Amino acid sequence: MKILVLGSGAREHAIITALLREGDVHEIVAAPGNAGIAADVPVVALDANDPQAVTNYALAEDVQFVVIGPEAPLVAGVADALRTRGIPVFGPGREAAALEGSKAFAKRIMDAAGVPTGRATNAGTLAEAEAALAEFGAPYVVKADGLAAGKGVLVTADLAEATEHARQWLQHGDVLVEEFLDGEEVSLFLLSDGHSVAPLSPAQDYKRLLDGDAGPNTGGMGAYSPLPWLDEGFGSEKAFVDEVIETIALPTVRQLAAESTPFIGLLYCGLILTPKGIRVIEFNARFGDPETQVVLPRLETPLSGLLFAAATGTLGEVARPEFSNDAAVTVVLASENYPGSPVTGRVVSGLESTVGIEGVSVMHAATDRDGDVIRATGGRVLNVVATAPTFELARDRVYGALAGIRLEGSQHRTDIAAKVVGEAW
Repeated sequence: MKILVLGSGAREHAIITALLREGDVHEIVAAPGNAGIAADVPVVALDANDPQAVTNYALAEDVQFVVIGPEAPLVAGVADALRTRGIPVFGPGREAAALEGSKAFAKRIMDAAGVPTGRATNAGTLAEAEAALAEFGAPYVVKADGLAAGKGVLVTADLAEATEHARQWLQHGDVLVEEFLDGEEVSLFLLSDGHSVAPLSPAQDYKRLLDGDAGPNTGGMGAYSPLPWLDEGFGSEKAFVDEVIETIALPTVRQLAAESTPFIGLLYCGLILTPKGIRVIEFNARFGDPETQVVLPRLETPLSGLLFAAATGTLGEVARPEFSNDAAVTVVLASENYPGSPVTGRVVSGLESTVGIEGVSVMHAATDRDGDVIRATGGRVLNVVATAPTFELARDRVYGALAGIRLEGSQHRTDIAAKVVGEAW
Protein backbone atom coordinates (compact mmCIF):
# COMPACT_ATOMS: atom_id res chain seq x y z
CA MET A 1 0.00 0.00 0.00
CA LYS A 2 0.87 3.64 -0.34
CA ILE A 3 0.34 5.03 3.17
CA LEU A 4 0.07 8.70 4.10
CA VAL A 5 0.86 9.47 7.75
CA LEU A 6 -0.40 12.86 8.91
CA GLY A 7 1.48 14.70 11.64
CA SER A 8 4.80 16.22 12.59
CA GLY A 9 5.66 14.90 16.04
CA ALA A 10 7.49 12.09 17.80
CA ARG A 11 4.29 10.05 17.88
CA GLU A 12 4.15 10.10 14.08
CA HIS A 13 7.88 9.35 13.88
CA ALA A 14 7.27 6.30 16.09
CA ILE A 15 4.34 5.15 13.93
CA ILE A 16 6.44 5.50 10.78
CA THR A 17 9.37 3.68 12.42
CA ALA A 18 7.08 0.77 13.30
CA LEU A 19 5.73 0.64 9.74
CA LEU A 20 9.27 0.67 8.32
CA ARG A 21 10.16 -2.36 10.45
CA GLU A 22 7.89 -4.37 8.18
CA GLY A 23 10.39 -3.94 5.34
CA ASP A 24 9.75 -2.59 1.86
CA VAL A 25 6.14 -3.75 1.83
CA HIS A 26 4.65 -0.24 1.79
CA GLU A 27 5.40 3.14 0.30
CA ILE A 28 5.15 5.65 3.14
CA VAL A 29 4.76 9.41 2.86
CA ALA A 30 4.40 11.89 5.73
CA ALA A 31 2.79 15.31 5.88
CA PRO A 32 4.14 17.65 7.04
CA GLY A 33 6.74 15.63 8.99
CA ASN A 34 9.88 16.97 10.67
CA ALA A 35 13.64 16.67 10.26
CA GLY A 36 13.79 13.16 11.71
CA ILE A 37 10.84 11.87 9.73
CA ALA A 38 12.24 13.43 6.54
CA ALA A 39 15.42 11.41 7.03
CA ASP A 40 13.35 8.20 6.93
CA VAL A 41 10.55 8.81 4.39
CA PRO A 42 9.48 11.45 1.86
CA VAL A 43 7.61 14.39 3.37
CA VAL A 44 5.03 16.67 1.79
CA ALA A 45 4.30 20.30 2.68
CA LEU A 46 0.61 19.72 3.29
CA ASP A 47 -1.73 21.27 5.86
CA ALA A 48 -2.75 18.16 7.81
CA ASN A 49 -5.72 20.03 9.31
CA ASP A 50 -7.30 20.88 5.95
CA PRO A 51 -9.80 18.13 4.99
CA GLN A 52 -9.99 19.17 1.34
CA ALA A 53 -6.25 19.58 0.87
CA VAL A 54 -5.54 16.16 2.39
CA THR A 55 -8.27 14.47 0.33
CA ASN A 56 -7.16 16.12 -2.90
CA TYR A 57 -3.56 15.00 -2.29
CA ALA A 58 -4.61 11.44 -1.47
CA LEU A 59 -6.67 11.18 -4.64
CA ALA A 60 -4.04 12.78 -6.88
CA GLU A 61 -1.21 10.62 -5.51
CA ASP A 62 -3.15 7.32 -5.36
CA VAL A 63 -2.84 6.99 -1.57
CA GLN A 64 -4.50 3.76 -0.46
CA PHE A 65 -4.50 4.32 3.31
CA VAL A 66 -4.24 7.36 5.59
CA VAL A 67 -3.11 7.23 9.22
CA ILE A 68 -3.95 10.35 11.23
CA GLY A 69 -1.57 10.98 14.11
CA PRO A 70 -2.58 14.18 15.96
CA GLU A 71 -5.91 15.24 17.38
CA ALA A 72 -6.37 18.50 15.46
CA PRO A 73 -7.01 16.90 12.02
CA LEU A 74 -9.55 14.55 13.61
CA VAL A 75 -11.52 17.37 15.20
CA ALA A 76 -11.26 19.27 11.89
CA GLY A 77 -13.02 16.41 10.09
CA VAL A 78 -10.16 15.15 7.93
CA ALA A 79 -11.21 11.51 8.40
CA ASP A 80 -14.77 12.32 7.30
CA ALA A 81 -13.59 13.94 4.07
CA LEU A 82 -11.38 10.97 3.22
CA ARG A 83 -14.07 8.39 3.93
CA THR A 84 -16.54 10.29 1.79
CA ARG A 85 -14.19 9.66 -1.15
CA GLY A 86 -13.74 5.98 -0.29
CA ILE A 87 -10.20 6.22 1.12
CA PRO A 88 -9.57 3.96 4.15
CA VAL A 89 -8.43 6.05 7.10
CA PHE A 90 -7.29 5.24 10.63
CA GLY A 91 -8.85 7.90 12.82
CA PRO A 92 -12.37 8.75 13.98
CA GLY A 93 -14.69 11.21 12.25
CA ARG A 94 -15.30 14.67 13.67
CA GLU A 95 -18.30 13.70 15.80
CA ALA A 96 -16.61 10.68 17.39
CA ALA A 97 -13.39 12.66 17.85
CA ALA A 98 -15.36 14.91 20.21
CA LEU A 99 -14.49 12.20 22.74
CA GLU A 100 -11.21 14.11 22.96
CA GLY A 101 -12.26 17.45 21.52
CA SER A 102 -14.85 18.03 24.26
CA LYS A 103 -14.40 16.70 27.78
CA ALA A 104 -18.05 17.46 28.45
CA PHE A 105 -19.04 15.20 25.53
CA ALA A 106 -16.74 12.46 26.85
CA LYS A 107 -18.33 12.67 30.30
CA ARG A 108 -21.81 12.40 28.78
CA ILE A 109 -20.81 9.32 26.79
CA MET A 110 -19.26 7.72 29.88
CA ASP A 111 -22.38 8.41 31.93
CA ALA A 112 -24.61 6.93 29.21
CA ALA A 113 -22.40 3.86 28.88
CA GLY A 114 -21.99 3.30 32.61
CA VAL A 115 -18.22 3.76 32.42
CA PRO A 116 -16.54 4.37 35.81
CA THR A 117 -15.14 7.89 36.07
CA GLY A 118 -14.91 10.77 38.52
CA ARG A 119 -17.71 13.20 39.27
CA ALA A 120 -17.53 16.41 37.25
CA THR A 121 -19.36 19.70 36.75
CA ASN A 122 -19.38 21.59 33.46
CA ALA A 123 -18.92 25.33 34.06
CA GLY A 124 -19.57 28.06 31.53
CA THR A 125 -19.03 30.99 33.88
CA LEU A 126 -16.56 31.81 36.63
CA ALA A 127 -19.37 31.75 39.20
CA GLU A 128 -20.26 28.20 38.17
CA ALA A 129 -16.61 27.15 38.34
CA GLU A 130 -16.18 28.68 41.79
CA ALA A 131 -19.28 26.88 43.05
CA ALA A 132 -17.99 23.56 41.74
CA LEU A 133 -14.56 24.13 43.30
CA ALA A 134 -16.24 24.74 46.63
CA GLU A 135 -18.36 21.60 46.23
CA PHE A 136 -15.52 19.22 45.36
CA GLY A 137 -12.85 20.75 47.61
CA ALA A 138 -9.09 20.32 47.47
CA PRO A 139 -7.10 19.04 45.68
CA TYR A 140 -8.77 20.95 42.88
CA VAL A 141 -8.98 19.59 39.32
CA VAL A 142 -9.80 22.04 36.51
CA LYS A 143 -9.79 21.06 32.83
CA ALA A 144 -10.30 23.05 29.65
CA ASP A 145 -13.19 21.49 27.75
CA GLY A 146 -11.53 21.62 24.32
CA LEU A 147 -8.12 20.79 22.90
CA ALA A 148 -5.29 22.39 24.87
CA ALA A 149 -2.12 20.52 23.77
CA GLY A 150 -1.78 18.87 27.17
CA LYS A 151 -1.74 22.20 29.01
CA GLY A 152 -5.41 22.63 29.90
CA VAL A 153 -5.40 20.46 33.03
CA LEU A 154 -4.52 21.80 36.47
CA VAL A 155 -4.36 19.80 39.69
CA THR A 156 -3.59 21.96 42.71
CA ALA A 157 -4.26 22.43 46.41
CA ASP A 158 -4.32 26.21 45.90
CA LEU A 159 -7.86 27.55 45.44
CA ALA A 160 -6.63 30.86 44.01
CA GLU A 161 -4.54 29.02 41.40
CA ALA A 162 -7.48 26.79 40.46
CA THR A 163 -9.77 29.80 40.13
CA GLU A 164 -7.28 31.64 37.93
CA HIS A 165 -6.85 28.56 35.71
CA ALA A 166 -10.63 28.43 35.27
CA ARG A 167 -10.74 32.14 34.53
CA GLN A 168 -8.02 31.79 31.88
CA TRP A 169 -9.61 28.87 30.02
CA LEU A 170 -13.16 30.20 30.24
CA GLN A 171 -12.03 32.78 27.71
CA HIS A 172 -11.79 29.89 25.22
CA GLY A 173 -14.88 27.89 26.21
CA ASP A 174 -16.32 25.86 29.06
CA VAL A 175 -14.23 24.20 31.77
CA LEU A 176 -14.78 21.03 33.76
CA VAL A 177 -14.26 20.94 37.52
CA GLU A 178 -13.76 17.36 38.67
CA GLU A 179 -13.30 15.43 41.85
CA PHE A 180 -9.70 14.49 42.59
CA LEU A 181 -8.86 10.82 42.05
CA ASP A 182 -5.78 9.38 43.73
CA GLY A 183 -3.78 6.40 42.52
CA GLU A 184 -1.38 5.10 39.87
CA GLU A 185 -2.10 6.29 36.35
CA VAL A 186 -2.07 3.97 33.34
CA SER A 187 -2.36 4.69 29.63
CA LEU A 188 -3.98 1.95 27.57
CA PHE A 189 -4.43 2.15 23.79
CA LEU A 190 -7.16 0.17 22.07
CA LEU A 191 -7.70 -0.09 18.33
CA SER A 192 -11.35 0.10 17.32
CA ASP A 193 -13.19 -0.56 14.07
CA GLY A 194 -16.44 0.89 15.38
CA HIS A 195 -17.76 -2.25 17.04
CA SER A 196 -14.83 -4.33 18.35
CA VAL A 197 -11.51 -3.47 20.00
CA ALA A 198 -7.97 -4.82 20.10
CA PRO A 199 -5.68 -3.77 22.97
CA LEU A 200 -2.06 -2.70 22.89
CA SER A 201 0.26 -2.97 25.90
CA PRO A 202 -0.18 -0.54 28.83
CA ALA A 203 2.27 2.29 29.52
CA GLN A 204 2.75 5.00 32.09
CA ASP A 205 3.71 8.56 31.23
CA TYR A 206 5.09 11.43 33.31
CA LYS A 207 3.02 14.57 32.85
CA ARG A 208 4.80 16.90 35.26
CA LEU A 209 7.83 18.86 34.10
CA LEU A 210 10.22 18.08 36.94
CA ASP A 211 11.60 15.09 38.82
CA GLY A 212 9.39 13.72 41.56
CA ASP A 213 6.26 14.81 39.66
CA ALA A 214 6.84 18.46 40.54
CA GLY A 215 6.24 21.50 38.37
CA PRO A 216 3.50 22.25 35.83
CA ASN A 217 1.62 19.79 33.65
CA THR A 218 3.09 19.20 30.20
CA GLY A 219 2.25 17.15 27.16
CA GLY A 220 4.42 14.41 28.70
CA MET A 221 8.10 14.25 29.68
CA GLY A 222 8.70 10.52 29.37
CA ALA A 223 7.11 7.09 29.56
CA TYR A 224 7.79 3.40 30.02
CA SER A 225 6.20 0.06 29.13
CA PRO A 226 5.22 -2.57 30.22
CA LEU A 227 3.94 -2.03 33.78
CA PRO A 228 5.13 -5.01 35.84
CA TRP A 229 3.41 -3.72 38.98
CA LEU A 230 0.01 -4.40 37.42
CA ASP A 231 0.56 -8.04 38.38
CA GLU A 232 0.21 -7.16 42.07
CA GLY A 233 -3.31 -5.81 41.79
CA PHE A 234 -4.70 -7.78 38.86
CA GLY A 235 -2.65 -10.97 38.63
CA SER A 236 -1.40 -10.18 35.13
CA GLU A 237 -1.32 -7.49 32.48
CA LYS A 238 -3.85 -9.47 30.45
CA ALA A 239 -6.31 -9.58 33.35
CA PHE A 240 -6.03 -5.80 33.75
CA VAL A 241 -6.50 -5.20 30.04
CA ASP A 242 -9.48 -7.56 29.88
CA GLU A 243 -11.19 -5.66 32.71
CA VAL A 244 -10.67 -2.35 30.90
CA ILE A 245 -12.07 -3.82 27.69
CA GLU A 246 -15.22 -5.11 29.38
CA THR A 247 -15.95 -2.18 31.71
CA ILE A 248 -14.65 0.80 29.73
CA ALA A 249 -13.60 0.31 26.11
CA LEU A 250 -16.42 -1.82 24.71
CA PRO A 251 -19.21 0.08 26.52
CA THR A 252 -17.80 3.35 25.15
CA VAL A 253 -17.46 2.05 21.59
CA ARG A 254 -20.96 0.55 21.71
CA GLN A 255 -22.47 3.78 23.03
CA LEU A 256 -20.86 5.80 20.25
CA ALA A 257 -22.09 3.27 17.68
CA ALA A 258 -25.61 3.47 19.14
CA GLU A 259 -25.50 7.24 18.62
CA SER A 260 -24.48 6.74 14.96
CA THR A 261 -20.98 8.10 15.60
CA PRO A 262 -18.85 4.96 15.23
CA PHE A 263 -15.36 5.26 16.68
CA ILE A 264 -12.83 4.03 14.11
CA GLY A 265 -9.25 4.54 15.19
CA LEU A 266 -7.30 4.62 18.44
CA LEU A 267 -9.18 4.89 21.72
CA TYR A 268 -6.72 6.21 24.30
CA CYS A 269 -7.87 5.42 27.82
CA GLY A 270 -6.22 7.58 30.47
CA LEU A 271 -6.90 5.55 33.61
CA ILE A 272 -6.29 5.78 37.33
CA LEU A 273 -6.24 2.83 39.73
CA THR A 274 -8.17 3.99 42.80
CA PRO A 275 -9.02 2.03 45.97
CA LYS A 276 -12.53 1.71 44.50
CA GLY A 277 -11.31 0.34 41.17
CA ILE A 278 -10.28 1.52 37.72
CA ARG A 279 -11.56 4.96 36.77
CA VAL A 280 -11.27 6.94 33.52
CA ILE A 281 -9.46 10.28 33.83
CA GLU A 282 -9.80 11.13 30.16
CA PHE A 283 -10.24 9.71 26.68
CA ASN A 284 -8.19 10.72 23.68
CA ALA A 285 -9.00 9.90 20.07
CA ARG A 286 -5.47 9.08 18.88
CA PHE A 287 -2.17 7.51 19.93
CA GLY A 288 -0.78 9.15 23.05
CA ASP A 289 2.52 11.01 23.09
CA PRO A 290 5.01 9.98 24.51
CA GLU A 291 3.48 6.57 25.33
CA THR A 292 3.40 5.53 21.67
CA GLN A 293 7.17 5.80 21.63
CA VAL A 294 7.47 2.95 24.18
CA VAL A 295 4.48 0.82 23.15
CA LEU A 296 5.18 0.45 19.42
CA PRO A 297 8.86 -0.61 19.76
CA ARG A 298 7.61 -3.63 21.73
CA LEU A 299 4.89 -4.52 19.20
CA GLU A 300 5.68 -7.77 17.35
CA THR A 301 2.47 -7.93 15.29
CA PRO A 302 2.78 -5.90 12.05
CA LEU A 303 1.29 -2.46 12.76
CA SER A 304 -0.03 -1.85 9.25
CA GLY A 305 -2.31 -4.88 9.38
CA LEU A 306 -3.80 -3.80 12.70
CA LEU A 307 -4.43 -0.23 11.61
CA PHE A 308 -5.92 -1.28 8.26
CA ALA A 309 -8.20 -3.85 9.93
CA ALA A 310 -9.50 -1.12 12.24
CA ALA A 311 -10.04 1.21 9.29
CA THR A 312 -11.91 -1.39 7.24
CA GLY A 313 -14.11 -2.99 9.90
CA THR A 314 -12.28 -6.31 10.11
CA LEU A 315 -10.58 -6.02 13.49
CA GLY A 316 -12.58 -8.93 14.87
CA GLU A 317 -10.82 -11.24 12.39
CA VAL A 318 -7.33 -10.28 13.63
CA ALA A 319 -5.49 -12.04 16.45
CA ARG A 320 -4.78 -10.08 19.62
CA PRO A 321 -1.60 -8.01 19.15
CA GLU A 322 1.57 -9.54 20.56
CA PHE A 323 4.42 -7.75 22.35
CA SER A 324 7.99 -8.55 23.28
CA ASN A 325 8.98 -8.93 26.93
CA ASP A 326 11.52 -6.13 26.60
CA ALA A 327 11.36 -3.00 28.72
CA ALA A 328 11.04 0.30 26.84
CA VAL A 329 11.82 3.75 28.24
CA THR A 330 11.61 7.16 26.58
CA VAL A 331 12.82 10.51 27.87
CA VAL A 332 11.73 13.82 26.34
CA LEU A 333 14.30 16.53 25.66
CA ALA A 334 12.46 19.86 25.89
CA SER A 335 13.35 23.43 25.02
CA GLU A 336 14.14 26.11 27.57
CA ASN A 337 11.00 27.58 29.16
CA TYR A 338 8.72 24.69 28.12
CA PRO A 339 5.76 24.37 28.80
CA GLY A 340 5.41 28.16 28.81
CA SER A 341 6.73 30.00 25.76
CA PRO A 342 9.56 27.72 24.68
CA VAL A 343 12.75 29.13 23.18
CA THR A 344 12.95 27.84 19.62
CA GLY A 345 15.41 28.06 16.74
CA ARG A 346 18.38 26.71 18.69
CA VAL A 347 20.73 24.13 17.20
CA VAL A 348 20.41 20.47 18.16
CA SER A 349 23.75 18.65 17.93
CA GLY A 350 25.31 15.36 18.95
CA LEU A 351 22.63 13.19 17.39
CA GLU A 352 25.29 11.22 15.57
CA SER A 353 26.56 10.01 18.96
CA THR A 354 23.39 7.94 19.40
CA VAL A 355 23.80 6.00 16.16
CA GLY A 356 24.72 2.39 16.77
CA ILE A 357 23.88 2.33 20.48
CA GLU A 358 22.12 -0.99 21.01
CA GLY A 359 18.39 -0.63 21.54
CA VAL A 360 18.40 3.16 21.17
CA SER A 361 16.45 5.30 18.70
CA VAL A 362 15.68 9.01 18.56
CA MET A 363 12.19 10.16 17.65
CA HIS A 364 11.99 13.78 16.49
CA ALA A 365 9.13 15.82 17.95
CA ALA A 366 9.75 19.44 16.90
CA THR A 367 12.69 19.86 14.54
CA ASP A 368 13.53 21.14 11.11
CA ARG A 369 16.66 21.02 8.99
CA ASP A 370 18.54 24.10 7.81
CA GLY A 371 21.19 22.70 5.48
CA ASP A 372 23.24 20.39 7.67
CA VAL A 373 21.90 21.94 10.88
CA ILE A 374 18.92 20.65 12.86
CA ARG A 375 17.02 23.23 14.88
CA ALA A 376 14.37 23.01 17.59
CA THR A 377 10.98 24.31 16.47
CA GLY A 378 8.85 23.70 19.57
CA GLY A 379 8.66 22.77 23.22
CA ARG A 380 9.22 19.03 23.18
CA VAL A 381 12.07 18.57 20.72
CA LEU A 382 13.21 14.93 20.83
CA ASN A 383 12.29 11.60 22.40
CA VAL A 384 15.22 9.33 23.14
CA VAL A 385 13.92 5.75 23.28
CA ALA A 386 15.66 2.62 24.55
CA THR A 387 14.61 -1.01 24.75
CA ALA A 388 16.40 -3.72 26.71
CA PRO A 389 15.71 -7.00 28.54
CA THR A 390 15.51 -5.09 31.86
CA PHE A 391 14.38 -1.64 32.94
CA GLU A 392 17.77 -1.00 34.51
CA LEU A 393 19.56 -1.55 31.21
CA ALA A 394 16.92 0.40 29.27
CA ARG A 395 17.39 3.37 31.61
CA ASP A 396 21.18 3.13 31.32
CA ARG A 397 20.88 3.15 27.54
CA VAL A 398 18.41 6.01 27.28
CA TYR A 399 20.24 8.35 29.65
CA GLY A 400 23.60 7.40 28.20
CA ALA A 401 22.37 8.35 24.74
CA LEU A 402 20.74 11.54 26.02
CA ALA A 403 24.05 12.67 27.53
CA GLY A 404 25.56 12.98 24.05
CA ILE A 405 22.84 15.29 22.68
CA ARG A 406 23.23 19.04 23.06
CA LEU A 407 20.57 21.77 22.97
CA GLU A 408 21.23 25.05 24.75
CA GLY A 409 18.91 25.55 27.71
CA SER A 410 17.31 22.13 27.31
CA GLN A 411 15.59 20.28 30.12
CA HIS A 412 14.63 16.69 30.81
CA ARG A 413 13.58 14.53 33.72
CA THR A 414 16.09 12.15 35.27
CA ASP A 415 13.63 9.82 37.03
CA ILE A 416 11.71 8.22 34.16
CA ALA A 417 10.98 4.56 35.08
CA ALA A 418 13.24 4.83 38.14
CA LYS A 419 10.55 3.37 40.38
CA VAL A 420 10.50 0.05 38.50
CA VAL A 421 14.27 -0.47 38.60
CA GLY A 422 15.52 -2.86 41.24
CA GLU A 423 12.08 -4.01 42.28
CA ALA A 424 11.41 -7.73 42.51
CA TRP A 425 8.57 -7.97 40.00
